[in-house]
Amino acid sequence: MRKRVLFVLLLAAICVVKARAADEDGFKPIFNGKDLAGWEGNAKLWSVQDGAIVGETTKENPAKGNTFLIWRGGEVKDFELRCSFKLEGNNNSGVQYRSKDLGNFVMGGYQCDINSGPEHMCKLYEERGPRGRIAMGGQKVVVNGMKPPAEGKKGAEADKKVEPLPEAEKLKGLEKKGDWNECVIIAKGNHLIQKLNGVVAIDVTDNDEKNRAMSGLVGLQIHAGSPMKISFKDIRLKEEK
Repeated sequence: MRKRVLFVLLLAAICVVKARAADEDGFKPIFNGKDLAGWEGNAKLWSVQDGAIVGETTKENPAKGNTFLIWRGGEVKDFELRCSFKLEGNNNSGVQYRSKDLGNFVMGGYQCDINSGPEHMCKLYEERGPRGRIAMGGQKVVVNGMKPPAEGKKGAEADKKVEPLPEAEKLKGLEKKGDWNECVIIAKGNHLIQKLNGVVAIDVTDNDEKNRAMSGLVGLQIHAGSPMKISFKDIRLKEEK
């Protein structure tokens, strides 16, 4: 009886390993775990520590504005990106995608925001773009374009339809503060999905042809302001042909 139980447990373990391997089919690492080969950024702020990309600022070595580590492997169009991140300090970070290189390690475009709190962690933000916060955590959003600013506000605003996601409540308490979290970004055409620890954080259909991006660069952010430390590891990409 004991041998039969052990056999069943072994068979189950093998099935789990095979399922995980199949789930990673087509993904390629874009960080080698050793150095910043293939990436470019401010060497005073970015390094590799214990197999992870680390961006760090201190009072003595601050960031003079938002700065990025840019992946130089080319532009991405339709893809799925997976990584683990750990945020330390009273500040925020993010993963840029389908973005532009604006020079001097500055990027503009879609950002999967890494910022504590269920509304902010893995929200969709448009770095240096007119639409700003496109979708907060727990939202399903359809963006149709831009509209005139509301009374008392400056600048045009995104014209969008917002609904709560079915799993929005699961985002509360899901973030592992000061520890490793899993992030997934899926971009297919004008449909964007961002996940935190397996739960969909935002689901956006971007119909704004003037401002949306269908291709662009990938990057990692250090945010200006308070001292911070952001770590990334297991960064892998699967591009759709």
